[in-house]
Amino acid sequence: MIIETERLILRPFTENDAADAFEYLHEPMVHCFACMKTETMGDARKAVLGRAKDGEYYFAITLKENGKVIGEIDAMPEATAPDEENAARDTFSPCWMLNPEYHGKGYAYEAAHAFFDYLFNEKGARRIYAYTEDYNVASQKLCEKLGMRREGLFMEFVSFVKDENGDSIYENTYQYAILKKEWEQNGK
Repeated sequence: MIIETERLILRPFTENDAADAFEYLHEPMVHCFACMKTETMGDARKAVLGRAKDGEYYFAITLKENGKVIGEIDAMPEATAPDEENAARDTFSPCWMLNPEYHGKGYAYEAAHAFFDYLFNEKGARRIYAYTEDYNVASQKLCEKLGMRREGLFMEFVSFVKDENGDSIYENTYQYAILKKEWEQNGK
């Protein structure tokens, strides 16, 4: 699957994307991506090969002009009923990460908007929700620009990193969401 926007192509990862992915995976900017950190190019190669296995819900964000991978976006369908075996899988929680060199240029919005449209219109999404740390103001603004509403703040919700003593650092996390009918009403 390939999703095209004015300036971007969202496409499945390939092994050739390792060097570009290493640029943003080597030092993730927010703690929630600490588990994705790659120390070597070999680690980056393994990471992109793992991502390449899912071309339906996991995309490299590439510049249309030169094919450079500047980030990634993904979401898996989730069941929202107790009977997971027969439940509709119509809820998605996307994750996006962009190389810091490309922040502030509208690429994250362009990619996320196209991805949301794909999830709602091609994959049957009923609801899309996202988590963002309380200190990640740029991600909060992106959620709001996408028409998502802030649903709540989870205090000391989760820990991704430890302090110098080995104790977990718990982060406050906002949840944002948008329903398909809201997406359509907003003309997104």
